[in-house]
Amino acid sequence: MLPLIAGNWKMHLLREEAIRLVSALRAEATSLACELLVCPPATVLADVATHLAGSPIMVGGQDCHQASFGPHTGDISAPMLRDAGASWVILGHSERRSDHHESDALVCAKAKAALAAGLKPIVCVGETQAERVAGQAERVVSTQLAHSLPDGFSGAVAYEPVWAIGTGHTPTETEIAAMHGMIRKALQARMGAAGEAIRILYGGSVKPENAKSLLAIPDVGGALVGGASLKAESFLAIARAVPSRH
Repeated sequence: MLPLIAGNWKMHLLREEAIRLVSALRAEATSLACELLVCPPATVLADVATHLAGSPIMVGGQDCHQASFGPHTGDISAPMLRDAGASWVILGHSERRSDHHESDALVCAKAKAALAAGLKPIVCVGETQAERVAGQAERVVSTQLAHSLPDGFSGAVAYEPVWAIGTGHTPTETEIAAMHGMIRKALQARMGAAGEAIRILYGGSVKPENAKSLLAIPDVGGALVGGASLKAESFLAIARAVPSRH
């Protein structure tokens, strides 16, 4: 399975900027040895999906509600994302867990809804700086993993150390390898052979300068990219850094 390079645009880019970005990505997409995914804000998702139709670049949402439809002002359901052209959705991102107090149980319910709608979830897990300093990183991540993934899960898991997101700091390669190895073993223990098919992305200040070394770490099956996904040149540079071993 090819590595997945996913761009989380977060709350950035208006329509004209978004179309300019994906136009540049589309022109280069066929030359890449990975799968490319962009996750724009909901306001431009349908426009982005229409512009990328027929290209190998996939489109995803940044969150979805756990209900398919209903009186939930301001929320977007998984079927709505699918209808707008999405095939993936990011769930349980640390900013959602922190800013909106999302629990593992809620993330699990959202993942169930996404799968039922035909979306592939990227479920995010990761520890804070305080938890890592206290030696609780693996315990925190394993607990999130156990309670955020529904039975029959398919899609991807993203390990994003909270303290590395947007800070320019990254864990050491040894620390990343250890965490990804732990996640892989947990997936195998729960899902058997199916756990091997789950790509584990690394997210946390991924940029062109460190992408090659990060993507070469064992059990790193791609990257969840934040700020560097907002410019075509930096996002494509990360995608081109995928090692040939994949």
